[in-house]
Amino acid sequence: QVQLVESGGGLVQAGGSLRLSCAASGSIFSINAMGWYRQAPGKQRELVAAITSGGSTNYADSVKGRFTISRDNAKNTVYLQMNSLKPEDTAVYYCNADIKSRTYYSGSYYYDEYDYWGQGTQVTVSS
Repeated sequence: QVQLVESGGGLVQAGGSLRLSCAASGSIFSINAMGWYRQAPGKQRELVAAITSGGSTNYADSVKGRFTISRDNAKNTVYLQMNSLKPEDTAVYYCNADIKSRTYYSGSYYYDEYDYWGQGTQVTVSS
């Protein structure tokens, strides 16, 4: 069983900063790409930022220069540092990770790979 737990959301004034964290736990063998998505009311979920296991990153145009994604592979954790926040950044932010899990049963290891999601954390930016 693999779980993603997010933290760090909240209410902040425009121009302020927040840092989101997402920790993966469970029967993890390896983690490939990790990322952050967001969904505002009445809108589709969109990619905010992603990072590969090797550290390569990509960002939505709307957050380039303001947000920074990073990861700590030893802690199975991904972060999103959000600076210069704008009211239009208001959304529920979801962590996503491509995780290969390993379980041991009756003398053998079994591997599965899935795309996991966190429960979401609310970010509200007031004007």
